Amino acid sequence: MRRTARVVVGLAAVAVAVGYLGSGPVDGAEVGRVVRAVAADPLGLAAALVAYAAAFGLRSWAWVRVLPGLAAGQAWAALHVSLAGNHVLPLRLGEALRPASVARRTDLGWGPATASTLTLRAADLLAVLALALAAAPAPVRGLAGDPGLAVAGTAVIGLLVAGLVWARRQRSAGVAIRVPGAGVAAACVAAWLLEAAVVWEVARAAGASLSPAEAVGVTAVTIAAQAVAVTPGGFGTYEAAATAAMVGSGVDPALAFAVALTTHAVKTAYALVVGGVASAVPAPAFWGRLRLPRVRPQRPPALPVADDAPVVVMIPVHDEEGRVGQVVARVPSSVHRRRVEVLVVDDGSTDGSAAEAAAAGATVVAQSRNLGLGAAVRRGLAEASARRPAAVVYLDADGEYFPEDIGTVVAPVLAGRADYVVGSRFAGDIRRMLPHRRFGNRVLTQWVRWTARRRDLTDGQSGFRAFSPAAAADGEVLHDYNYAQVLTLDLLGKGYAYAEVPITYAFREQGTSFVRLGRYLRTVLPAVHRELGDPTPAQSSATWVANTERRPRRPVLRPSPAEAHSSGSRCGGSPARAT
Repeated sequence: MRRTARVVVGLAAVAVAVGYLGSGPVDGAEVGRVVRAVAADPLGLAAALVAYAAAFGLRSWAWVRVLPGLAAGQAWAALHVSLAGNHVLPLRLGEALRPASVARRTDLGWGPATASTLTLRAADLLAVLALALAAAPAPVRGLAGDPGLAVAGTAVIGLLVAGLVWARRQRSAGVAIRVPGAGVAAACVAAWLLEAAVVWEVARAAGASLSPAEAVGVTAVTIAAQAVAVTPGGFGTYEAAATAAMVGSGVDPALAFAVALTTHAVKTAYALVVGGVASAVPAPAFWGRLRLPRVRPQRPPALPVADDAPVVVMIPVHDEEGRVGQVVARVPSSVHRRRVEVLVVDDGSTDGSAAEAAAAGATVVAQSRNLGLGAAVRRGLAEASARRPAAVVYLDADGEYFPEDIGTVVAPVLAGRADYVVGSRFAGDIRRMLPHRRFGNRVLTQWVRWTARRRDLTDGQSGFRAFSPAAAADGEVLHDYNYAQVLTLDLLGKGYAYAEVPITYAFREQGTSFVRLGRYLRTVLPAVHRELGDPTPAQSSATWVANTERRPRRPVLRPSPAEAHSSGSRCGGSPARAT
């Protein structure tokens, strides 16, 4: 209800504002004439925008002078991301995007980025106040008054002092931050002079008698007024200040308002277009990586494998009674002359899944409660790695995949050709798949293929996979709901060798899938973004068990002696591990 109320109040305010502008100060015919006049002189507008862009080039140069470790391209990008943010966010909140862009996209950190930003922004504002008083003293005093100017000057000087103090602390900590010198001050003044080219060009095209010096005054007044702007882009504040400054220079009020509105529109268009580009260029993008890097690390070295090391088949299960026992029973006792152990991770089942799996010959490790498939896979990889396997196989418990294909899936790992193998349904035999499931799998697979930069990836959601010992121990699953996309991107990003093999698949005849599209996308997409862009490594499966689930756990279920004997070598005859 509160959200609805805010929307209603906001729309009402917009309607009132539009009605007021339409009936009062806005002369629609005059605004249209000014827009057409500007459009009729594209070369003049282009020259003005080049001068506007050059202003930000000077600011980028000044920032690099103050913060030597900052690349010029990243300085340019941060300035334009902030500019775009100020045009879409209220209360000048786009200013925070300057240090945010540097901190997110470089190794400099928040401290140096923020200290240098405060210092340079204060120098910028001092320059614009000086230009405003020099070029348009009457409009400035008329708009702000002497007390307002005193408050504004004090605030800017305070901001400058705060930036310098913060910069000094950063320098004492070993960060190279320089005090702005005469060159930086000159660059700040020159940038505002170049920025005045936009309003001068619009006024010139519209036939307004505005000299270059007066254009500088109008620009300085509008920027000074926007220091306390509330609306996105300072809409309203910009137009009022620019109109007052131009009227003070002898321009007709209706024409002055039309010039101010058109100038603001041109600057907004520049901010959104160039700011959008700057959010992605140069790499890395402001919002993080959307794809794995083209250059990957070298393939990690293989872990030693004993001659008698088993192939561990890891099967997460949650409420699959009537199916998991059949899956376990169909697992071959050996593949490629290696014994097979079956490890079932019971993810808080409320039915008899755990007992059924144990009766079929599996070792069952129980989660304390239902934590999600991703958490179960993380636990399963850790438990399987602790058994020093020759390979680890992940297999769904719902009966959709054929355990008879384990030998095919694990073969590239045992041969040393791959560290991570996916059993591809679309490269094999699909006996039954619901149409909407097929469509969804195809779409998600195309996304994973693009994100991973792997043209040979044909099945991004398969529930049948194999891992080398190193990949199983090093695999990271960043969220509990699922594992498929993040685990693939994690292992490929670390340089592990990838392969696919064809498998047989048939959609389940009973039971229901836990996957729900809305929750799937809400959970998986942020996790993929984090996997691609977070430089801080998550816990690998090898270290996860020691750091999770401090609560008492349910015991491991082990087969009875008779069941263990009857199951033969499928479980390798190994006793269940106490957890």
